[in-house]
Amino acid sequence: QVQLVESGGGLVQPGGSLRLSCAASGFTFSTYTMGWYRQAPGKEREMVAKIASVVRGSNTDYTDSVKGRFTISRDYAENTVYLQMNSLKPEDTAVYYCNAYGDWVPKNYWGQGTQVTVSS
Repeated sequence: QVQLVESGGGLVQPGGSLRLSCAASGFTFSTYTMGWYRQAPGKEREMVAKIASVVRGSNTDYTDSVKGRFTISRDYAENTVYLQMNSLKPEDTAVYYCNAYGDWVPKNYWGQGTQVTVSS
């Protein structure tokens, strides 16, 4: 059974930091591109950051609005992907979803989401 379990969301003041975690199980973590997406109220879901598998060079990609502030990383021993978010802004407020996309098979999995609220 595939599971992506996010944690680490919460309420933070502007300029603060949070680290999101996504624990993966039920699939071969090392062969999937892992990503973080977010969806704010009334808006479409957007890609925030993604990191390819090691066989794909572990390349990372970020949406322009978070470059220089967010960092995505993955731990193959723990089957976990992280999103370190610094210098948070109110416009970062959204539900953040973990995603796993197969590099070798056409599989796509989503977590249940974790709320991030940036407000004073």
